[in-house]
Amino acid sequence: MKFIALEDLNDERVAAYTHLTELQLRNRLEPAKGLFIAESPKVIVRALDAGIKPMSFLVEEPWIEGMADTFAYVDAHWGDEVPVFVAKPELLKTITGYRLHRGALSAMHRWALPSVEEICASATRIAVMENIVDHTNVGALMRSAAALNVDAVLVTPSCGDPLYRRAARVSMGTVFQVPWTRICDDENEHWPTDGIKELHRLGFITASMALSDDSISLDELVARLGSSADEADHIGKLALIFGTEGDGLSHKTIADSDLTVKIPMSGGVDSLNVAASSAVAFWATKR
Repeated sequence: MKFIALEDLNDERVAAYTHLTELQLRNRLEPAKGLFIAESPKVIVRALDAGIKPMSFLVEEPWIEGMADTFAYVDAHWGDEVPVFVAKPELLKTITGYRLHRGALSAMHRWALPSVEEICASATRIAVMENIVDHTNVGALMRSAAALNVDAVLVTPSCGDPLYRRAARVSMGTVFQVPWTRICDDENEHWPTDGIKELHRLGFITASMALSDDSISLDELVARLGSSADEADHIGKLALIFGTEGDGLSHKTIADSDLTVKIPMSGGVDSLNVAASSAVAFWATKR
């Protein structure tokens, strides 16, 4: 590693950490040049284990010794010239307004996302995030998907980016473990019409998680998953679709889906937060 003492946060070499917005970092038009920021040693290690290439690190001075194994891993895989900008905690506090208690950031190179067909080739249970904009919920859903063996996650065009700093941090780095990609992220494709058609073409039964007059219960969905393959309502490949905070899924998505599924509630509560409901649905439907 190439350790560089940092005295000024206006140094252009750390602009990715201090001056660029997450949207600028993403650089949608040129994903091969796009970056994202991984925050905390745990998230960084999981990204490195997934083969994600680091561009640089920004580390609080007290954390250097504890990251020795991480730096040795980088040296072995990408050479010893990756810069590590080292700064005192007081200086880094001016970036966020609070002590960077997780100790380390890394600017990393994005990768070209696979196609929906590639990511679903051997999948039997996937999740779709429709327009979920809260990055905490995006990260929480990714973490639940990893923990409960969901094969892949698809993200609609207006959904938050799973690689945004907060989403990746809340996911505890599992965003680098669960296969994911964007669905209908093309000007010629439209969600939900084209996206749900593609899921049907790939053999998935689409299940919108929503409250409606014709919703079946989560228990009924589980029963259909566990039924014999020769039964009429048997489900072999399942796509669970989760909607945005507040408004939930669009009417068009619900109409185009094969099923609408609800989690029975009590205590006068009509629904769960999407992070909680996805975890419940993933647990119930795991094989």
